[in-house]
Amino acid sequence: MSGTRKGTAGHRGAHLGDFTVQPRMLVICGWALLVGGAGAVAALALLRLIGLVTNAVFYQRWSTSLVAPGLEHRPWWLVLGAPVLGGLVIGAMARYGSEKIRGHGMPEAIEAILTGGSRVAPRVAVLKPVSAAISIGTGGPFGAEGPIIMTGGAIGSILAQALRLSADERKTLLVSGAAAGMAATFNSPLAAVLLAVELLLFEWRPRSFVPVVAAVGVSTVVRGFLLGTAPIFPVSAAGLHVAPTVDVLCVLAGLLGGALAVAATWLVYRAEDGFARLPFHWMWWPAIGGLVIGLGGLVEPRALGVGYDVIQQLLTGRATVSLIVGILVVKTLIWSLSLGSGTSGGVLAPVFMIGGAVGAAEGLVFPHVIPGFWAMMGLAAVVGGVMRSPLTGVVFTLELTHAWGAVLPLLISSTAAYALSALLLKRSVLTEKIARRGLHLTREYSTDPLETFFVEEVMDRNPDHQTPATEADLLGSGAVPDDRGATVVTLRPDDTLRRAAYLFAEHDVTRAPVVSHGPDARVVGTLNLHHLLHARRHDLTEEHHRQRLLPGSRRRAPDAVPT
Repeated sequence: MSGTRKGTAGHRGAHLGDFTVQPRMLVICGWALLVGGAGAVAALALLRLIGLVTNAVFYQRWSTSLVAPGLEHRPWWLVLGAPVLGGLVIGAMARYGSEKIRGHGMPEAIEAILTGGSRVAPRVAVLKPVSAAISIGTGGPFGAEGPIIMTGGAIGSILAQALRLSADERKTLLVSGAAAGMAATFNSPLAAVLLAVELLLFEWRPRSFVPVVAAVGVSTVVRGFLLGTAPIFPVSAAGLHVAPTVDVLCVLAGLLGGALAVAATWLVYRAEDGFARLPFHWMWWPAIGGLVIGLGGLVEPRALGVGYDVIQQLLTGRATVSLIVGILVVKTLIWSLSLGSGTSGGVLAPVFMIGGAVGAAEGLVFPHVIPGFWAMMGLAAVVGGVMRSPLTGVVFTLELTHAWGAVLPLLISSTAAYALSALLLKRSVLTEKIARRGLHLTREYSTDPLETFFVEEVMDRNPDHQTPATEADLLGSGAVPDDRGATVVTLRPDDTLRRAAYLFAEHDVTRAPVVSHGPDARVVGTLNLHHLLHARRHDLTEEHHRQRLLPGSRRRAPDAVPT
């Protein structure tokens, strides 16, 4: 706020607080606990289903354990043909089941929140994990987390649709399910919550944050019983000491990771543009994407599938140069090109692998710190650049590896990549698809300027303060019917401009009297739409007006923007 704004009577704003929260939040928390448990079970079921399809297709055996398609030598025709067959099945499921299963899950969840009232069709909760298991199990270079986000979100949404809830409350349960599935998949509760805040909630409010944490907490506990509590990719950080020169190199590592993130994002949507120009139905596109995957698998079989084993090798410094180069080139190409075909699969695991590979390549020339150190930096950087979620990138890396001493270098690398990506690309791999459907999404969060000004600061004042208040005025701020049945909207001097804007919008008025408090209430002023722009002008001034404020400056600091 401007330094020229003066405080007034101490009671002004006494009814306001840092947050707006109602006891109903606890009711939503109760439902979120149930969603969290269901999300954990769904995550486990998806992982088992992926293992089942992979073992059946590539090893002709019945097993649900996760195994890499390229772990053993397979016939060329199987490596080439399995992804094509998987693409055909997914195309048919999308055309005759639900088109919502196409893609990696996060844009679809975001779109459901933004435009669909957080409603997800029940069939998506079944078709999305099945299609993802087929895609990944037949060699697709994708992760399970995107489909789990969509599946967990569908569980929360379906429960919410069965209850009498508002759209915002449905959103909270949808995101609770999505975050719960993510936490259970990677044993990463804090990263799952951050992902929810940075990507899905579009707000920072107790009403949504607390239930999401409740769901993630239950999901993580359930995951511990089902899969254990150990980190997914443990890294030994014994003897970790980061010199200042290493911190400087982390900036370079972040910029290189950010450049790779920009290139991969660009490839995804150039591939999507190319598929859109094909002269036949999109049902067949995933099969063509499968052909790309199969050709890449012939060059580097380890690029197929989820690739958790490869990520482990990269993060522990055990990857060979040939594997590093193969993953960096082949995985990036087949993931980007096949994702553009509209097949089903997540982005996080491929991003982990690609980021780990670019970091491991940097480690070949950068000074040694600990095994896998630079792979960790690359992982955080590419996550920060691809997803535009730098804090999620840092915390994911820490929770995946438990290398807690690497906080600062990870923060440097992830933020450098985030900065480069934000400067070079208007949209991320998560939001470009939404924009192409005619929607605009902003991920910048700031305080609403209307919340920082009171009505009495901008209203037109009644000079003599003698206009008596009517009976309707005396009922307080808000909207009430007068004795003729007409709607009367009144405001109090200590109402915020945000409250005034909501009342104007709700009752379709552009002007309202301002009534003082107390038994001798008077109409002390009038507020209209023009006054609401005061806060916006003030915000623009603070953003764009540059001035020197130290003593001796040539120009005197301007007063606050006039009302």
